Amino acid sequence: MGLDFFSPVIVAGSAIVLIILERTFPYSDRQPLFRKGFWTDLGMYTLFQSYILSWVIFGFIHWLDGQTGMSRFQIISHWPKAFQYILFFVTHDLYIYLFHRWQHQNKYLYRIHEAHHSVEEVDWLAGARSHSLEIIINQTIEFLPIILLSAAPVVVLIKGIVDAVWGMYIHSNIDVRSGWVQYFFNGPEMHRWHHSKVKGNSVNYSTKLAVWDWMFGTAYLPRLQKPSAYGLSISNFPKGYFSQHLYAFRPFRKPESKTIEHSQ
Repeated sequence: MGLDFFSPVIVAGSAIVLIILERTFPYSDRQPLFRKGFWTDLGMYTLFQSYILSWVIFGFIHWLDGQTGMSRFQIISHWPKAFQYILFFVTHDLYIYLFHRWQHQNKYLYRIHEAHHSVEEVDWLAGARSHSLEIIINQTIEFLPIILLSAAPVVVLIKGIVDAVWGMYIHSNIDVRSGWVQYFFNGPEMHRWHHSKVKGNSVNYSTKLAVWDWMFGTAYLPRLQKPSAYGLSISNFPKGYFSQHLYAFRPFRKPESKTIEHSQ
């Protein structure tokens, strides 16, 4: 049995560990295990959407490869697998930082990012709530070069596992104090501020490498303060999966545009 068999076990096992740590060392003490929207995030976003979009994204990538034949050139297949992974880890993480920052500055892109910030009690599962268009854009850009440049198949698996586990970790309700490590690798102590109502629209866009925030001046890490509230300024944001998707296409109105500018 290879890594493809164990990958869901690793992800599920990591989720269980994070849940235990959340209950043992909570960042926000009054946060419930089954918070509002938990079952929608688990059932519709984590299981249903992930399964459907994986077929859509990889189907498109393999179709494009069939049209272009790029993978037959084996451009990086001779590289050590560790170097292949590091290349895509760093370049995609920089892309995610830049695109994520752009989403918060562009009212049209923010519409498909809004659902991700609608979680009012941020925990290990909160990162799963992302509009399908956002996932299609980011994961196509993530995995397309891996396949077209003919990286080893294990790179795709490792990248997927690390993305899933890291995404759960940075959103987790764990009181982490990582010291100097937070200048290089992102964790919940910075990312939870990105989901706060106070600072979320302008700080901490990094996903894995916190260095991008420190390098480009968007880092925010107060030592003796915690966010007082999470979520959107929009009081009537829908609760269901399909309604949250459709809400991204509502008409723009002047009062609402001001809300978008100052929400996270």
